[in-house]
Amino acid sequence: MKDFFTLQNIIELVGYLGSALVIVSMLMTSVIKLRIINTAGSVIFAVYAFIIHSYPTAAMQIFLIVINVWNLYKLYNTKKEYSAVKSNWNDSFLQHFIYENKNDILNYFPNANFLFENPTDLPDFCYIVCCDSVPAGIFIGKQTQNDVKVFVDYTTPKYRDCSVGKFLYSYLSCNQNLTLKTECQNRPHQQYLKKMGFTQDGEIFTKKILSNNINIS
Repeated sequence: MKDFFTLQNIIELVGYLGSALVIVSMLMTSVIKLRIINTAGSVIFAVYAFIIHSYPTAAMQIFLIVINVWNLYKLYNTKKEYSAVKSNWNDSFLQHFIYENKNDILNYFPNANFLFENPTDLPDFCYIVCCDSVPAGIFIGKQTQNDVKVFVDYTTPKYRDCSVGKFLYSYLSCNQNLTLKTECQNRPHQQYLKKMGFTQDGEIFTKKILSNNINIS
């Protein structure tokens, strides 16, 4: 056992850790998480490369770190201009969007599978959120008076930094008082809902939206 914890083995483990983080970052659907984890992996791997005197590898990792930091800076400092378009379930563009993103949508909203099977109880509360005319997310639910049962509150990976949700809930507050209710089993989406001010009761999350840009949960 003592032979395992030699300096050489520890150095090798550092290299493996850096490589593992770079590989894991490629599995991230969120661009921000990808950049952050990739940067961490590159920093560790750069240290490893310096230790073993592999300077070309170290230089490459340094360039990757600079690229990641620059892109993170742009992601956090570029102001996104969002717009919301009220839609309906039979809208051809909405249908195209959800089928193009079907697998990712069902990953976060497995209970929304019925939407892809010719539902009889059609959603009547549908919005498409765009960023500079590019579709960034959709919001699909069923409204009963001021209550909305949310089936899908989906954002594409590129815009998955809570900014779409913040815009949409603010936009909805300009129209009427609403109580949003959704059932969620996906842990990452549960964390998102909590950030957006939803309260949790088991797998049911609720958020009250008051008109005139006053939101309470």
